[in-house]
Amino acid sequence: MGTDIHGGIEFRHPHVGTDYYDGEPWVTAMDLWPLYDETDYTAFGALFGVRNYAGFRPLAAGRGLPADLSSAMRSELGSWVAQGELDGASWVLWAELASIDPATTPEHFVGRVTWHAKSLPAIRRRQLVSRPWPTSVLSTVGVPPADVDSAAERVEWTTDDLVCAYEPLTLGSVLGPTTHWPHVFAVMKALADRFGDDGVRLVAAFD
Repeated sequence: MGTDIHGGIEFRHPHVGTDYYDGEPWVTAMDLWPLYDETDYTAFGALFGVRNYAGFRPLAAGRGLPADLSSAMRSELGSWVAQGELDGASWVLWAELASIDPATTPEHFVGRVTWHAKSLPAIRRRQLVSRPWPTSVLSTVGVPPADVDSAAERVEWTTDDLVCAYEPLTLGSVLGPTTHWPHVFAVMKALADRFGDDGVRLVAAFD
């Protein structure tokens, strides 16, 4: 059974602490969906330590739900987390996300290979690889291009039946332009331009 992410983006109301504002300190801006609609354990692990098979040092693992969580986000996540239906609850500020070094790598793996049958492009398989590549991967995807081990970006090739790709395993690739994360980050940055880098956060939990 797979693991999916749930949650959303909140901002801290700029008038908190003033005499003329008596609302919540944090306000829900929008749900994570439809900005993000993928299941990528490498990203989940790198950000929140969930299914961290790649071995990244997580940015914000196991923090739980914020004590000052907005009522809308608490309604979406709170009871499910309390009942144990959602695990790995945590949150991360835009300030932390904005400071990520895209060149960061995990300790043991150098990249990941993705492949799908030409006749079934929607059904994709993905595997982390070390160096040298496991023979089980090579027997499936064939011999990759000669320069793949030194590649700094995504490399694609085909076999008789498969479309294959390799990408080096960095935070820049895991959270980069071929994923849905830039949509999330664009919204968070836009809010941070108004409410400050420490005034915008992503709250998440996993099933």
